[in-house]
This record gives sequence, C-alpha cells and structure tokens, in this order.
Amino acid sequence: MAPKQGRLVPPKPLGYRGVGIAGLVLGSWAALLTYLLAYYQPDWHTPGPYLLALLQTHLYTGLFITAHDAMHGVVSSRKWLNNAIGTLAAGLFAFNWFPRMLPKHHAHHRHVATEADPDFHDGKHPGFLPWFARFAWNYVTAAQVLLMAATYNGLKYFFPAVNVIAFWMLPAVLATLQLFFFGTYLPHRGEHAPENPHKSRSQFRHHVWAFLSCYFFGYHYEHHDQPYLPWWRLWQAKAAAEN
Repeated sequence: MAPKQGRLVPPKPLGYRGVGIAGLVLGSWAALLTYLLAYYQPDWHTPGPYLLALLQTHLYTGLFITAHDAMHGVVSSRKWLNNAIGTLAAGLFAFNWFPRMLPKHHAHHRHVATEADPDFHDGKHPGFLPWFARFAWNYVTAAQVLLMAATYNGLKYFFPAVNVIAFWMLPAVLATLQLFFFGTYLPHRGEHAPENPHKSRSQFRHHVWAFLSCYFFGYHYEHHDQPYLPWWRLWQAKAAAEN
C-alpha cells in the first residue's frame, strides 16, 4: 500500500537558512569532537561517555544528511557554495567524496528499488547484513579506508587512542549503520504496491523520534516525493500527508 498522499509542501527560497543550519551541524560536530578528543577524560563506569558517543554519532549522521541535502541543491541556491558545503560535510564523514556520491544518489532516485539502484540489494540477499554489505561495497573505497587508517594513526599521537576510537571512529561506523537502517533498509525493504511510484514507505508520524533517529529521513516516501525539501522541512510534508 502506498503511503497516504496529501497536498505538496511548496518550495521556499533558501536564503541563508540552509547554510546556517548546515553550519550549525558542522560546527557542533567539530566543537564536540574537539572537546572529546582534547579535553574529555571518560569514566567508563558512568553513562556519560556512552551518551556523548551517541550524541557524536547523531552529529556524524547530520554530516551525511547535510551532504545529502547538497546533492539535491537545497543547502544553498548558490551552486558553488552548496557543493562546497556538500564536499566538506561528505569529506568529514569518513572521507566520502561528494562528486563520486552525487551521481550514485541521483541514480537511486531515478531507479529506486531496481537493479540499476546502487542503494538496493541484489535481489537475492535482501536481509539486513547482506544488503548492508552490498551497500558498503558500492560506496566505500580503498582510499577511504587508507585515509581513515592514516588519520587514526596521526590522531593517536596527539590524543588518547581510546578517545579517538570511541568518539571519532566508532561514531562514524554507528552513523553509517544508522543511515542505512533508517534511510535505506526500512523504507525500501519488502514489496511495494504498484501504485507506489517511489517504492518507499514512511515511519509513523512522531517528529521527535523522526529527528533523533535520522533527521526526519524515516519520512522517506515524502523525501522521494518532494526531494526539493531540505531535511528540516520533511516533517511538514509528513504532516501535510496525514492532515
């Protein structure tokens, strides 16, 4: 069954709002990471470091969502600025390369849930782990792995290795799983009704959980239906669909 469709949410001029929100996400990620690496002394017998690792995971997810919005041109109406922010956000997320990701993501939108969709499973292994393995194979490069390894070895000379692993490396891995689970696996798994043109589904409306889980990308049908909306307006599309 296709998700209920309501009125479309009209596009609005971005102005500097998209750049400001992107700057807030990137700045928060950088500020918290600096504190966690350079100043924080974790006590692993308390909840604090685990909660901070989850917060940093959430901000890592925000980096990718920012890069994703840039792929749709909804960070800035100035193309050079939009792409510069997208390149920066993607690079900070485990050295992803924005120009390489851009055509793959648009192929996902054009050929969703088909053999030509780089985000979809191969038709034989639709389970979470096999599908995730194919997803990672399509996106992760040897250069990324080498850069991550080199950066880790560089960072541990300046900061405690346990902090680097817990607050820089592990959140990147957890955010990748989070993005795949909420942004690819749950929305696109299983069968979709013929009248569902986007072969996507949406989570139930709960805006707080939708933001915490994946910056509203659980409202995935709405994203495919209205890709001109930045992540911070997707809740409006969900609300419109259910009113």
